[in-house]
Amino acid sequence: MQQPDPYKSILEALRDGVYVVDRNRLITYWNPGAAALSGYTAEEVVGRFCFDNILQHVDAGGNNLCRNGCPLAATIADGQPREVEVYLRHRDGQRVAVKVRAMPLRDGSGRVTGAVEVFSENESALAARRRQVDLERAALSDPLTLVANRRFAEGTLASNLGEVKRLGWRLGIILADVDLFKEVNDTYGHVTGDRALRTIAATMAGAVRIYDLVARWGGEEFMVICPGIDASDLLRLANRVRTLVSRSGLRLDDGQSLSLSISIGTAVATEDDTVESLLARADAALYRSKAEGRNRVTMG
Repeated sequence: MQQPDPYKSILEALRDGVYVVDRNRLITYWNPGAAALSGYTAEEVVGRFCFDNILQHVDAGGNNLCRNGCPLAATIADGQPREVEVYLRHRDGQRVAVKVRAMPLRDGSGRVTGAVEVFSENESALAARRRQVDLERAALSDPLTLVANRRFAEGTLASNLGEVKRLGWRLGIILADVDLFKEVNDTYGHVTGDRALRTIAATMAGAVRIYDLVARWGGEEFMVICPGIDASDLLRLANRVRTLVSRSGLRLDDGQSLSLSISIGTAVATEDDTVESLLARADAALYRSKAEGRNRVTMG
């Protein structure tokens, strides 16, 4: 009777995703943690090449790493371990922020025979998930997208703006609107429209900083409240959010992919701002993003 492999039992119990590739980057092992974090089962990926772009890793700038810049490929080439932060594409379409660790596998003579990748949600993704749980408990989340609802966002925005006035702290906001959302609903139906909103919300929640708040502002609009940020960092953050949403998407029942994008307006608060004046600047900037071609960021 064959004895169970104790090492495999350990890998199967890990919450971290673990997968193994050979020198040609053919996937030979995929643990349950990888399935939980990515949405892809072992049956769907074992026997395929990782450069088939299954997880479609991108960096914060939206650059595709599977064909150029893959940490596994580099580790196989030079035998050196690596640790990077990337964004994988979940089977449902949203981008998930993960920390990736790539390590070489060697035979008895020391020759590199493949590599193992371990990936786990990074701090931003974990914080977003914990925040969702807290909001649900307090009935302050949007029931469809599970990010904060407008009521909670309005209170948070007013509180943060008060700190700008009293203490001189910095504050920025990102106002995002889903591009051509009515066409998505009209063409594919409201169920697909709801899936699109959930995908975008999850991608945004994983793209922002730990202490930022993502909220569904209404309909297909989202708000990100960003304390302690200046204009240049706010612009970089907004572009990261926009880029990662544009690298997300939906797989439709007929096998086609539906691309998604958002237009963004931003504003940095001043001591003279009211909630209304701050929102008005962000909204005007968002309108310019829409008018100038969509899928872009405009500073207000």
